[in-house]
Amino acid sequence: MPWRGPEYEGEVPTLGWDILDWITEYLVVPDGPAAGQPLDLTPEQAQFILNFYRVDPTFRGPAITGRSMVNARLTNRAIYCRPKGHGKSPILGALGIVEALGDVILDGWDANGEPVARPWTSLGFKAKVQVLATSEDQTANTWDPILEMIRGSDALIDDYQLDPMETFVAFPRGRLEYATSAGDSREGGRPVFGVLDQTESWRASNGGVKLAAAVRRNLTKTQGSSIESPNAYTPGDGSVAEKSFAAYELQQKRAKNPKSRAKATILLDHRAAPEDTDIYDEKSLKAGLALAYGDSADINGGWVNLDRVVEDFWDPDSTVEDSRRYFLNQITHRADSWLSELELGPTKDTSKVVADGEMITLGFDGARGRKKGVTDATALIACRVSDGHIFEPFPGRSVWEQPPDHPRNTVWSPPAAQIETAVEEAFKRWKVVGFYADPAMWESYIAKWEARWGAKLLVKASRQHPIEWWMTGQRSGAKIAALKSFKDAVEDQELTWDGSLFLHSHFINARMVPKGNGWDIDKKHPDAAEKIDAAIAAVLAWTARLDAIAAGALKKPRKRAKVARIR
Repeated sequence: MPWRGPEYEGEVPTLGWDILDWITEYLVVPDGPAAGQPLDLTPEQAQFILNFYRVDPTFRGPAITGRSMVNARLTNRAIYCRPKGHGKSPILGALGIVEALGDVILDGWDANGEPVARPWTSLGFKAKVQVLATSEDQTANTWDPILEMIRGSDALIDDYQLDPMETFVAFPRGRLEYATSAGDSREGGRPVFGVLDQTESWRASNGGVKLAAAVRRNLTKTQGSSIESPNAYTPGDGSVAEKSFAAYELQQKRAKNPKSRAKATILLDHRAAPEDTDIYDEKSLKAGLALAYGDSADINGGWVNLDRVVEDFWDPDSTVEDSRRYFLNQITHRADSWLSELELGPTKDTSKVVADGEMITLGFDGARGRKKGVTDATALIACRVSDGHIFEPFPGRSVWEQPPDHPRNTVWSPPAAQIETAVEEAFKRWKVVGFYADPAMWESYIAKWEARWGAKLLVKASRQHPIEWWMTGQRSGAKIAALKSFKDAVEDQELTWDGSLFLHSHFINARMVPKGNGWDIDKKHPDAAEKIDAAIAAVLAWTARLDAIAAGALKKPRKRAKVARIR
């Protein structure tokens, strides 16, 4: 029998209800005033579990056919991002126990059309569950609650024949264990579930990026799943959490494309304080904290004392950026960031469409191959003159970056033919009234563009070179002014941008560098893989737009007076 069908709009079948019952029956609160009592989850936590264990309503079953298995769960990777002290780790520990022992694989439907599930071990798998971190101390966040929940439940130990040791829990055809990046890369294992703890601190430098990639590949072998539990990450750090948020956004974008076969298999559950939270007003700060902590806040019936959090928020040894990340769960910025998530968020608008024939300006920042490090990106960014909307004119082929798998011992160069085609298409599709391009290493191409379109532009970088807009030398002061104008426009919400992943990452990657009486922007270091060229191109397009408005681009043409004919 198939699924019974939705009883309300948007309902999808889930194994979560049975799993919540299993947790209440077997697991206990690991510590605190309620230690030893049945683990009764909050509505917020329960909702996450219901979402994580959603299954395909079209699945007919069974899970095993011959030697092949189908895991009909819709989510294979989740990000549960909550503020410090929320209680993320114990919940993920509970789900680690569930995955090892409980009925978590859909096998079909009962006579009423409700889902029926089986445990991993009944499918022939050794149910290996791993708690992963970049250090042994970090694994304790989740591992210690796992041991307490198991040791505090005689029924669980007896019914499943568990042997909880300090470093692993053994049971028939299964094992719970913790692992770090300190040893090998964890390549070659066959886990069915992984908990990736505090991934905002997992970076390439501590082996975290390599560990996450290896574990996800291992989970692919078993059709297993993982959940990571970061606090808000610092943009530009290159952490696993940052990469996971970007992967979620990209997958959502692809899933919405009717021509794409991509499915949304990543679940993001991120609760943060509103962007307009006034951290200098205690009432506003406390309201923001209450929203970020949700059910775990004491004023919402939870265990987190918000008065104490307010005190810790203003600890003299903490920066405002850290306090926002750890307690308000806001993705903010580094101290030297040019633009922050809080500034970019209100100006992001994915609903705007720039129609053919509309008046736009273009900005271009190019690069050529380099022998050391990663070649800089090349970007063509547009700005609608009427409202200042910044956008990629051709999503997917407006920013060209060196592929991550390109051999570092060979030089990569951007595809010049594709770039020339994109510029030509922009002039055909829209009414381009200004085009500013940094000509470094692209002088010959820009000379051709000037010869073809320069005379038709309303605004010109200079009389001799209408497109060429050098960002060094005599124009370096103008660059500082242009950067300030763009940043002011973002802060005052005078512009919008299209939500492009390239624009977002390049905005965030840009770091402020003191120069004269103002600020320039630059990469983390000259050879960095994190580029900023799309941000530069956006600034050039914005500057061209301001010059076009000053030149009268938005003025309505004056109507000629009709003169009566004399007969």
